[in-house]
Amino acid sequence: MSRSFVASLSAMLLLPAAAMAGDLRADANALFAPITSAAAAKAVKSNEITPAKIELGKKLFFDPRMSSSQIISCNSCHNLSLGGVDAGSTSIGHGWQKGPRRAPTVLNAVFNVAQFWDGRAPDLKTQAKGPVQAGVEMNNTPANVEATLNSIPAYVAEFKKAFPSDAKPANFDNFALAIEAFEATLITPGSRFDKFLAGDEAALDATEKQGLRLFMDKGCVSCHGGVNVGGAGYFPFGVAQKPSADVLPAADKGRAAVTKSASDDYVFRASPLRNVALRAPYFHTGSVWTLEEAVSIMAADQLGVKLAGDETKAIVAFLGSLTGEQPRVDYPVLPGRTNDTPRPAQTTTTATAGGH
Repeated sequence: MSRSFVASLSAMLLLPAAAMAGDLRADANALFAPITSAAAAKAVKSNEITPAKIELGKKLFFDPRMSSSQIISCNSCHNLSLGGVDAGSTSIGHGWQKGPRRAPTVLNAVFNVAQFWDGRAPDLKTQAKGPVQAGVEMNNTPANVEATLNSIPAYVAEFKKAFPSDAKPANFDNFALAIEAFEATLITPGSRFDKFLAGDEAALDATEKQGLRLFMDKGCVSCHGGVNVGGAGYFPFGVAQKPSADVLPAADKGRAAVTKSASDDYVFRASPLRNVALRAPYFHTGSVWTLEEAVSIMAADQLGVKLAGDETKAIVAFLGSLTGEQPRVDYPVLPGRTNDTPRPAQTTTTATAGGH
């Protein structure tokens, strides 16, 4: 029996009992935390966040020339108009290849314990390098990214401003640091749930409060707690019973591919639930299109609980209160290419498998 299984099972047994004591808001404040800019800045390690880095990172996030085809940008899969994800089950990458997993949301990702469904990237700066090099995603190479950046004088100047102590600042490492700085600003404070945590009893209606109580008492919070209402730990998918093959394909063993440990078979990082109502479909397979079905599956397969119809409705209503103020990002005007800028390529150039 894996340590992650024991931890999740223990939490499921203990947290509901603890949540039943005291008033609703006090119980919630013991298990969750509001989103703040200060918390986001504190979550970034080994990367000083500056306005110059943020502005540069924003341009790089939207620039399709960071992909070898010069068609795909970070925003292609993490669309800031769609809750930080794309509209399909799994993302479409280079050469119309279909990725193996659903793109996780970039919104509030700075609060996650690690990035990707399997946690293989410890932070946003590491994560930023992955899709660029993945053959199924942006299909580029660090050398080609650097050649592109250094061929555009405006980018060279912006990198120099953002990284003034570097002799050749327009490099792949700094590319990732700038992306991280921008993504750390993509937070969604001010949700009705956060207002409730702060003392506004009227921020949630009676059904949403019932859903919050059920969310705690039934054990959902054992995996989905903290500031991001999830994203802070790894748990086996299918604790009570194995989900169907379309929800949990046998071939994708999750974190086991990272740790090389059989005890991590079908273990995934718990999905953060902030803004979850905005980003159907659900799960790493993107196979479930309604929150009602997703909640029912998690209750049955993770907790061994069959929810009544009004209980499912109440939990879904509570999840709707997690939608916060969406980032207001002006679409950037990107610097023009020069005769030295690499041309688009359509062939696969890397061997990196990738996948969210």
